[in-house]
Amino acid sequence: MVRNQFELAGHDTWSCDLIPSIRPGKHIQGDVLDHINDGWDMMIAFPPCTHLTRAGSRYWSDPEWRAGQILDGTFALALYSAPIAKIAIENPPGRLPEFIGPFSQTIQPWHFGDPYTKLTCLWLQDLPPLMDSYHHQGRTSWTEANNPRSKQRPLRRSITSPGIAKAMADQWG
Repeated sequence: MVRNQFELAGHDTWSCDLIPSIRPGKHIQGDVLDHINDGWDMMIAFPPCTHLTRAGSRYWSDPEWRAGQILDGTFALALYSAPIAKIAIENPPGRLPEFIGPFSQTIQPWHFGDPYTKLTCLWLQDLPPLMDSYHHQGRTSWTEANNPRSKQRPLRRSITSPGIAKAMADQWG
């Protein structure tokens, strides 16, 4: 979603993930850490949140879950410490501040014209906070709207709302 909005704005934009992209476009399938020194001028990263989000707080005392937090938090720290001038890290509220420090901003999809709630934290380096563009009055939980009990559930819930993706491209591009 974010890559496509930056492409529409005329930028040379790539995505990188261990899994194939769900949308056509320039995509590197692999470990982003293998490409972190490729000369990027900006990175907007969406590290895994499964073990970090407060939605899973009932598991936080489980040693295996904690191991997942450490793995995901250490990965997020590697992204946040990358030699890239402009960095944004996106994640829901939870344990990520333990690894990379306090977030810079919180946003909601309805701040950017989408009819959803999904509190999202941003950690920003050399990027300004996103400015609200249009407050949508109708509000449904993004999580509930994208909550079918299927193998696609985690993927659908993790997609960035269109309004936030467009705001990132418009304001940071």
